[in-house]
Amino acid sequence: TKGWDSLRVKRPFTDNGKFTSLTYSLYAEYGISRRWSVVATLPYVTNTYTQTNYSNTSRGLTDLETGIRYYLANINYIYYFMRQGTVITPLYKNPGLGYGLTGAELKLSFAGSGHLFGNSYYFTIEDGVRQYFGSQGPIQNRYSATFGLTLDKKFENQISVALGGFYSVSDLKNFNVNPALDKNFAFNQVTLSYGHSFSQEFSIFVSGGTFINGRNTGAGSSASIALILKPFR
Repeated sequence: TKGWDSLRVKRPFTDNGKFTSLTYSLYAEYGISRRWSVVATLPYVTNTYTQTNYSNTSRGLTDLETGIRYYLANINYIYYFMRQGTVITPLYKNPGLGYGLTGAELKLSFAGSGHLFGNSYYFTIEDGVRQYFGSQGPIQNRYSATFGLTLDKKFENQISVALGGFYSVSDLKNFNVNPALDKNFAFNQVTLSYGHSFSQEFSIFVSGGTFINGRNTGAGSSASIALILKPFR
């Protein structure tokens, strides 16, 4: 219902405007060797924008992301450095679902673990630069930092906090209330998560987040449920 303009001032959308998005996403990773793995993400999205006397909904598969991950190095098997290259392939022609452009991303990650107050902790820091090709295709920097803490000795329960964001730049400066179409924007988001492991093969994570600042973007909140299955161990 509200958003930040180009000067980072929060204002209500015109005519009681409101944007909502519901995403179902399938993520898979398969290890080829100790250092190499392939990854893929397939999302199905429903985007809806409503305002006084108007409503528009777009739904369908969006951008298929396929990539390869390489574990560069580790320090005493506690700290790990990773690099990942990803290709973005649009699976749609509906302009309400995204840019409709092929893209590529290079991401670097640093992760580690240790002990704090008698419990185990972990952290992950990631930064990825993504370029969409074509007329006015944006270049984006996507970054995040996560810190998690286990709550018991059996590693069944954990909590985490994450700070992340987007910085997107394009020759197309116009603001679009549909974030999937906006090309020139920025935001930072904080997210809290709780995870429970039912077994070594199956876990569930529940998360909630909110935007804390932005430019040319909506002042949004998010909630998610992730089911993690590890069939091969």
